[in-house]
Amino acid sequence: MHKLLVHAVPLTLVGLVPVATAADLDLRIEIPKLAVAEYHKPYVAAWIERDDGSVVSTVALWYEVRSRNDEGEKYLKDLRQWWRRTGRDLKVPADGITGATRAPGDQQLPLATATKLEPGKYKLVVEAARENGGRESLTLPFTWPAANGTVASAQGREELGTVSLRAQ
Repeated sequence: MHKLLVHAVPLTLVGLVPVATAADLDLRIEIPKLAVAEYHKPYVAAWIERDDGSVVSTVALWYEVRSRNDEGEKYLKDLRQWWRRTGRDLKVPADGITGATRAPGDQQLPLATATKLEPGKYKLVVEAARENGGRESLTLPFTWPAANGTVASAQGREELGTVSLRAQ
């Protein structure tokens, strides 16, 4: 049975920037190196929600893209929170969003999406699930528009290391 760890770190990002695209945010996800007998790279989903919980957009989805008979897609359900919120409606692979699982270490990506963020309160949610491992979810609340250089971060305990969001 998988255990789910959920963390929320309150943060307010304020500034005078007009409506901007999510490309003005950079996301850093640390995938920790685990000392386990059988290691599998985690599936990871990241998405932005409005303060009311409605999903704006999936911004990253890392899974076994090049598996025989698209077998990797059937395990996307293991990203339970993402799957229930928005995943089951996403046709994969999706340009600019989906990619292969990542090795342990720091993974950085600009949040390049056509979705425009209106001024308001949002949450960036990152969820990871690993075969023969656990599940973990981190939530980083933020307010948009954001001041340049402002950072939100949260520290995972098992499947995720530090996750940070930086306004540019």
